[in-house]
Formats: sequence, structure tokens, C-alpha cells
Amino acid sequence: MAEAHMAEHAGTFFLLSVLTLVTILSIFSMKYFSAARRARLRGANEEAYRTLAEKAAAAQAASATALAGLEADLSEMKGRVAAMERVLKEVE
Repeated sequence: MAEAHMAEHAGTFFLLSVLTLVTILSIFSMKYFSAARRARLRGANEEAYRTLAEKAAAAQAASATALAGLEADLSEMKGRVAAMERVLKEVE
């Protein structure tokens, strides 16, 4: 009798075993794909940050160049104003 009872439930036991294994494999595969996706996104974010940093450095260099040009122009203007003041003092 016990053997007949076990034979009746063998299909159920097999089905539950297969479903358990499929569930475990599904969980591990989701974790793996999630980790792989996170790594891919992290790489993309690092690349975007690197590009942004390069653009910021280029903009800073351009600003420094423009500032140097403005300082040169201001220095030239100061020289001209000083020359005009000397001329005006001589005229007085």
C-alpha cells in the first residue's frame, strides 16, 4: 500500500522538484543579468562624467585664454589713458 501511495505522488514530487529548480535558476539568472546591467550603466556613467570633465577643462582653458586677452587689452588701455593724461597736463 505504501508503495502505491508513493507512486501516486511521484509525479507531484517530480513537478515540485522541477519548479523549485526552475525558480532557483530564474532568481540566479535575474541577479546575474541585473549585475551585468548595473556594470554596463556604471561604465556609461563614468564615460559621460569623463566627457563632461574634459569639456569643463577645455572651457576653463578657453576662459583663461580669454581673460589673458582681456588683461592685455586693459593694460594697453591704461597705457593710452596715462598718455592722454600726460598730454592734457602739458596742454594746461
